Amino acid sequence: MPRDLPDWTYTRRRELGDRIRDLRSRANLTQEVFAEMTGIDRRTVQRIEAGTSDPPYSSLLLIANALDVAPEDLLRR
Repeated sequence: MPRDLPDWTYTRRRELGDRIRDLRSRANLTQEVFAEMTGIDRRTVQRIEAGTSDPPYSSLLLIANALDVAPEDLLRR
């Protein structure tokens, strides 16, 4: 993956992934069950949580819905 973005964007992407993983874990959901709930491929969920993939806005909406949080709560620092 080319690193053509400022370093802080990669840091924020990792923070987003950590937040999603923490919320999913607190809800006692495996990645597989979570993937089924959101309609997002399990491997993509893995990449989002690892901070190696930029989720599209529509995926953030699906993730927030499955976790019963507002989409903006996923992006808060």
